Amino acid sequence: HRLIRRQRQMCIRDRDIIALANIHMTTPETKEQMLKTFRQSSRWQGWLIKYLRKTPVKKVFTKIRQKERIKELVKIGLNPQKIRFINHHLCHAAAAYYGYANFSEPVLVLTCDGAGDGICASVNIGEKGKLKTIATIKDSESLGNLFAIVTFLMGMVPLEHEYKIMGMAPYADNRGVERVYKKLISKFKFSEHNPLVWQRTEGMPETFYTYKYLQKLFELERFDGIMGGVQKFLEEILVQWVQNCIKVTSIHKVVLSGGVFINIKANNRIMELKEVKDLFVYPSCGDETNAMGACYYVYAQTQGIEKIKPLADIYFGPDYSNEEVLFTIKNYKFKNCQIEFKKIEKIEEEIATLLAQGEIVARFVGREEFGARSLGNRAILADPSRTELIKVINEMIKNRDFWMPFACSILAECEKDYIINPKCIPAPYMILSFDSTDRLDECKAGSHPYDGTIRPQIVYREHNPEYHKLISEFKKITGRGAILNTSFNLHGYPIVHTPRDALAVFDESGLKYLAIEQYLISKKS
Repeated sequence: HRLIRRQRQMCIRDRDIIALANIHMTTPETKEQMLKTFRQSSRWQGWLIKYLRKTPVKKVFTKIRQKERIKELVKIGLNPQKIRFINHHLCHAAAAYYGYANFSEPVLVLTCDGAGDGICASVNIGEKGKLKTIATIKDSESLGNLFAIVTFLMGMVPLEHEYKIMGMAPYADNRGVERVYKKLISKFKFSEHNPLVWQRTEGMPETFYTYKYLQKLFELERFDGIMGGVQKFLEEILVQWVQNCIKVTSIHKVVLSGGVFINIKANNRIMELKEVKDLFVYPSCGDETNAMGACYYVYAQTQGIEKIKPLADIYFGPDYSNEEVLFTIKNYKFKNCQIEFKKIEKIEEEIATLLAQGEIVARFVGREEFGARSLGNRAILADPSRTELIKVINEMIKNRDFWMPFACSILAECEKDYIINPKCIPAPYMILSFDSTDRLDECKAGSHPYDGTIRPQIVYREHNPEYHKLISEFKKITGRGAILNTSFNLHGYPIVHTPRDALAVFDESGLKYLAIEQYLISKKS
């Protein structure tokens, strides 16, 4: 152990630069502390914090937090002289631009989130490997914060359940949606002097402090109308923003990053704009990828762009050997079931056969995918043509709200069978949605039931050969080149990370089959 620690310390000391996201990093909060912050946002405590942020106290606190972060890194052997703090939105912009890695022509780089280092959005131009910021929007105007406050107002967890607003929006009555939309859109406008910047109209509070204001504004409106109206507002203002940015810059290749662009319906509207010739959204584009953006930026500044390649797969997590898996299975104490297991050399064929028979199979194979969305390696899989399986999956493990849709993994070779993608925009990360073709019935359980759109993971052989083979085997049996894919986790918990996590979820849920590396585990009747 001492040798391993010494080797790690030597490796750490060899780093040329340590890039940290954010000039100012807020103090970490637990879920309860975060909820308390939202509860206090429209009370005197919130107003006091808002006032202090506009005084020299903010700069003092920023310096204190930087020293705290440096201190923690020094403990593990880092040289403080090598540490660089990178602006929050520059990290978002760098992740998108260098992940896209088209350096031969100008690229429009847009970022939008709740807040970071005093702003909520930025407009940048990427050209010849360099980023130039041409406009920023203050965090007082934040669309991300507004969406979070509405999430809280709806009785859900902000910074976690925003996707439920997007999911409910298509079900709302159009009259309620229009009423809420018109109320909200009147509270914002684009600057007369700079069309790249939106701002609140007179009387609208800073968006993070709008809880009571929105409560009064939406009084007597149905919950679904509020969700639909807020979603429409977000889509319309983002679409107008993108159009303005393209008009000003004359750049038609667009890349996006920041938590607001996790909203796939808004991304879909942007993608369909005739002005947009190409679109890239950095996968899992919330603050979790700002560390990547910080490293991208510093590397490009110091080493150049020659070795930076377009982002491919994002299977960045650990994998486990069959020996490690077998050891875990033999030593795990199952509490709720009895199991039997066997090693299968052609495990993909076995999984495909079970799926074709209408079974639901959890899959834990290869390196773990990065981010909150399953990309097949930590997944629950099913035949997407069997809509009755939606209820089964929800009851056995997911406990999802009824209106939340599932997604599909589609073979790259079969993409045109299921989605309409006239601009041929790559979609391997489940962060874009598309209209479906007339073969929707073959993957209806993995679509958005209200409007028939699909949020696909297009599976390329070079990204994930084992998963590609599984779906190919399923296609041989059924003729369908797509499977339903939802994340392998208990409701409210992260995606499983280790073989032990996988066994625990299998034990505590109604799952009947678990493929874990080359072992197939099944529950005895």
